Amino acid sequence: MSTFRTPRHRARLALAVAITVAAALTGPVSRAATPSAAGSSPSAGSSPATGPSPGAAGLGDPVFPLDGNGGYRVNRYLLDFDWQAPGTPFEAATTVRATATQALSRFDLDFAGNTLHTVTVNGTTATAVRDGDELVITPAEPLAEGEPFTVKVAYTADPTRIRHRDDAIEDYGWIPTPDGTVLYPQPDGAKMIFPSNDHPSQRAPITFHITTPPGLTAVANGKLTGRAEEADGRVRWTYDSGQPLATQLAQLAIGRFSFADSTGPHGLPLRDVVPDGLVAATEQYRKLTADHIAWLEERLGPFPFDRYGLLVGDTDLGVALETQTLSLIPKADLLGDRVSAERNLVHELTHQWTGDSVGIRTWSDLWLSEGHARFYERLYSQEHGGDSFEATMRTAYAAHDQWRHDYGAPAEPTEPNLFKRMRYDGSALVLYALREKVGPAVFGKIERAWVTRYRGKTAGTQDYIGLASKIAGRDLNGFLRPWLYGAKTPTMPNHPDWVVDPVQG
Repeated sequence: MSTFRTPRHRARLALAVAITVAAALTGPVSRAATPSAAGSSPSAGSSPATGPSPGAAGLGDPVFPLDGNGGYRVNRYLLDFDWQAPGTPFEAATTVRATATQALSRFDLDFAGNTLHTVTVNGTTATAVRDGDELVITPAEPLAEGEPFTVKVAYTADPTRIRHRDDAIEDYGWIPTPDGTVLYPQPDGAKMIFPSNDHPSQRAPITFHITTPPGLTAVANGKLTGRAEEADGRVRWTYDSGQPLATQLAQLAIGRFSFADSTGPHGLPLRDVVPDGLVAATEQYRKLTADHIAWLEERLGPFPFDRYGLLVGDTDLGVALETQTLSLIPKADLLGDRVSAERNLVHELTHQWTGDSVGIRTWSDLWLSEGHARFYERLYSQEHGGDSFEATMRTAYAAHDQWRHDYGAPAEPTEPNLFKRMRYDGSALVLYALREKVGPAVFGKIERAWVTRYRGKTAGTQDYIGLASKIAGRDLNGFLRPWLYGAKTPTMPNHPDWVVDPVQG
């Protein structure tokens, strides 16, 4: 996600939505998160002596403890949306194909809002209880460890569901457009769209089935695999994400769109999705994508997915989003000056390597995603008419102690300040310091090794430190950990004249 452009404020959509649930599906459940990955901790499982037990209500993430769920692994999501009109509730169903990683008496899905109708497990009605953002499901029969199972949740989706954060994210969830919607699920808004295991470490492929009225187009992550006109003139669109993705990177947009197809390096299919009235106005900057990919491939290696494109958002949202293989770019970013446009385009494109292909293990690892995207964004900009990279890093260095005070060290965010400046320029500064420490050649090897070693996987801060140490041939823990976790900003290598400003407040 890019925060370069100052967000424009707009009227907030109402958050209150009545949630009506059948009597059999109501009742409070109070449980705490278990601080372990899904099924990865011995304490999260069960033994023959104890029998089936509940899956954890959360993964214990240091920033969002109740996000994600324990006791199972999602193999695929199938989303079926019967879209009607902007701001109009519509019928939806989500099918979750999963495998139990412990013997389960019950388990949770993350689900916030919408009107719940029925829940089945393996085709049999299950007991389902709403508990805040958790949907607590008790199957008719316990699930054995290693057993594949299928959950189907039928509900009425509400495309006005939206939440707000007081950081760079601002509004997230269903973001309205004049004739439809785009999704903004970061950080944990996917649960407003569909029941899921909503944590960045939990990735699975998604199949989308979206039915639209005549004249509207549906788009989603991945490849269009089917388009069928129904008897009443409505159109059913089918997309497959291909590779697994985190729920925060899901995209589903509906509107009056045109497709602009082209080819990137090595024959990579490129497809931009553009509101009909913005095709010509945005073409100048959209056609730079192939050059941006080529520039990043020189530094990070081959593009990690089998296709890419831009989704132009006909909204006044202030930030772009790195939804996997289909980056969401607000129209204003493509209607201004070239330097600003390219900064945002390169930022979201970089995320396809770092943040999407190499996913983060916890939200505390967000610096690895946003710091890399800001680092290459600014490096590219310097080479293409923008500000000096060194000058911007010196400015960030001066402010670093203040950011540590206000927002936490780069790898120690708290929930309110997750998407503050420290995760962007403040985290890019850590990478800049590493490059100054080991030299550009070794740094380049570290970066290529990072996106190669963890391609299609999740990784965390210590993984990066360990890999950097291995490539550099020396232990970098003592250098990087103070940068990432310390209360005070360390001295910048090769720049003894750089000074950190005193903390105010």
